Amino acid sequence: MSGALKEIHLEQFHRLLDESSSNKASGWDAPIRKQAILSLTQKGFPTPEDEDWRYTSIEPILQTPFEPARYNLNGLPAGILAHPTLKQTKGHRIVIINGFYSQELSSLEALPKEVMVCSLAKAMSIHPDRLQLHLGQYADHENQAFVALNTALMEYGVFLYVPKGMTLENPIHLIFISWSRNKATISNPRCLMVLGANSQAVLVETYIGLEGEPYFTNAVTELVGEENTKILHCRFQNERQNAFHIATTQVHLAGNSQFTSQSISLGGALARSDLNVSLDGEGISASLDGLYVASGSQHMDHHTRIDHRKPYGTSRQLYKGVLNGKSRGVFNGKVVVHKNAQRTDAAQVNRNLLLSGEAWANTKPELEIYADDVKCTHGSTVGQPDEDSVFYLRSRGIGQDQAAGLLANAFARDLIERIRIEPIRAELNNLLTDKIQRGEGV
Repeated sequence: MSGALKEIHLEQFHRLLDESSSNKASGWDAPIRKQAILSLTQKGFPTPEDEDWRYTSIEPILQTPFEPARYNLNGLPAGILAHPTLKQTKGHRIVIINGFYSQELSSLEALPKEVMVCSLAKAMSIHPDRLQLHLGQYADHENQAFVALNTALMEYGVFLYVPKGMTLENPIHLIFISWSRNKATISNPRCLMVLGANSQAVLVETYIGLEGEPYFTNAVTELVGEENTKILHCRFQNERQNAFHIATTQVHLAGNSQFTSQSISLGGALARSDLNVSLDGEGISASLDGLYVASGSQHMDHHTRIDHRKPYGTSRQLYKGVLNGKSRGVFNGKVVVHKNAQRTDAAQVNRNLLLSGEAWANTKPELEIYADDVKCTHGSTVGQPDEDSVFYLRSRGIGQDQAAGLLANAFARDLIERIRIEPIRAELNNLLTDKIQRGEGV
């Protein structure tokens, strides 16, 4: 990235900062914002020379003149509530339009009154003590440029608090809808979700887009589980095919908690997901499942990091990629076992299926161990469909695309079956089949 290009975009994002948060210059969050914009100014945006971005270029993002997305329901397609994602949503629904919490489109009537849900802007003014404990304390705005950008502008998004001892029977579904009608836009949704001790919840994040100009979603979610919490977090990324999506999910867990992550990525021209989980207590278990399916010229990048900080922690990772056309897939999974994290048990696996001779995958599982009484394993594979299986299907009159779809579904079946939320599992099955059969047609 040229110096001139970097300066142009830093100037643009400075302007975004001035426009979006000038009225908060003296608030309690001002030092966090200033630190974030200072870091972004000094370090700039990542290039392929940065190891974590070695295989992912953000030039398409930097070359697009994005303007701040606005919240305006006027002109929003009348059929938005008939969108399959909203129509199939059961439980409690939180809708975020262009990064802004939409009370009008949300449905929280059945949510227990003790559970707090409001816009981040409102929470920053009426719950400052609660937010100061967590907001901006976990996601790394000093070293991660896109987290820094989001942090400098954090005002839009959602605050969710589940009090201690509460079990939510129905999922809370956060639906992020991006819509850029006349010009390319950028949104920076920020979510802070805190679960009190001994609480349980199912949290779903879905990212979709409506027809229109290209847009860029730069999302950050900080998720905190206090002692003995049970959290199922499902993240479904199905952005428009001309969209850009960069997201960081930062999870901080206290002792004896159980955390399950299910990540599905289907959309976007360029999509990058960073999932970082800190096991900051004894006896924590974390399970991370991921499925990414790309075709055409899509580029999908997944980075995970699990920090085992205390003894008796367990973590499991299984990520699978299905790549067709000229698509590109990147996976980098790191497990860090800190000095005091004795008796850690960790395993991670990444597998990739290439349905085209022009598809490409880069996989890099890593272990970084500073304790001596641990059990840690990792592995990865990249391969094409078994020729005998393809021949068997073709010999029975099944076409090439349909055969590829059947084999890809079989490859992804174990991950799909683990998705506990039936509407998402059903939608994923349909989308997966359609996407694979279209191949280059995206």
